[in-house]
Amino acid sequence: MNQAKAARPGKRIYPPLPPALDAPLAELYTEATGRIAYYADEDGGGRPLLLVHSINAAPSSFELKPLFERFRAERPVYSMDLPGFGQSERGDYVYSPALYAKAIEAMLEQVIGTPADLLALSLSAEFAARASLSAPEKVASLVLVSPTGFSKRKVPGPGVGRVAHRVLSTPLWAQGLFDLVTSRQSVRYYLNKSFTATAPQELIDYAYATSHQPGARFAPLTFLSGQLFTQDAMTNLYARLTDVPVLAIADRDPYVSFERLPQFAASRPNWRHETLAPNMGLPHWEHPEATFELLEGFWRGD
Repeated sequence: MNQAKAARPGKRIYPPLPPALDAPLAELYTEATGRIAYYADEDGGGRPLLLVHSINAAPSSFELKPLFERFRAERPVYSMDLPGFGQSERGDYVYSPALYAKAIEAMLEQVIGTPADLLALSLSAEFAARASLSAPEKVASLVLVSPTGFSKRKVPGPGVGRVAHRVLSTPLWAQGLFDLVTSRQSVRYYLNKSFTATAPQELIDYAYATSHQPGARFAPLTFLSGQLFTQDAMTNLYARLTDVPVLAIADRDPYVSFERLPQFAASRPNWRHETLAPNMGLPHWEHPEATFELLEGFWRGD
């Protein structure tokens, strides 16, 4: 009997999600984070590199593919799927900044084990900063690509976020709302906004695939409610990173603004800000060679 006939009437059938990267896929489990999936290529020597994708309706390790492929031959490289996304566990849980920081810490402490270079995209930059503050001995350097938290606009308060999440996650319309946000047309539209030209088709295809998996809506609806942002992240997180070298790469982004970043970075000796202009938030896709060269110089201490 085929799967469609065996399924209950009205039950959704999801195609299996293929790996985002052509690399061994492993799992880590902790009581706090549940099952975390990660890709690893440990053949290279030198200091490990941990990559952390962004947070949106359809993120995964595929977002880091150019970086993973470039550095895997030179050093141990790891790319994790955060809880609620990709190949990781996707339950109807309470997703929070603390949860995501703990997931990154778990990778650093239980999988990698030695000081690593940490690179995170967009909102995950805030989670990486939290993890760096909690486990500073495990982070050799920090790269933040299009980091949130540097806009003059304040994020909604926790009370507003809780109300918004209750509304968004109402069973009557939660799945239908998520289906609209993650339709193929919508995925293409939003990804194209992150490129000065157009998004690669492979990136669009995987974003669509990963957003059409069991439980895919739970973490993104928490994100859309605003509950994953830290109040005044610049002061409460980034300003406390005084010892670790930090490189922030930010030019323009359709979803994030960086008006406070240049002055902030210029006033701190361990911080460096580069734009790699023009890009709309994903310079490693739009300007891969320039991005690789910048990262290599930063990690060498140039």
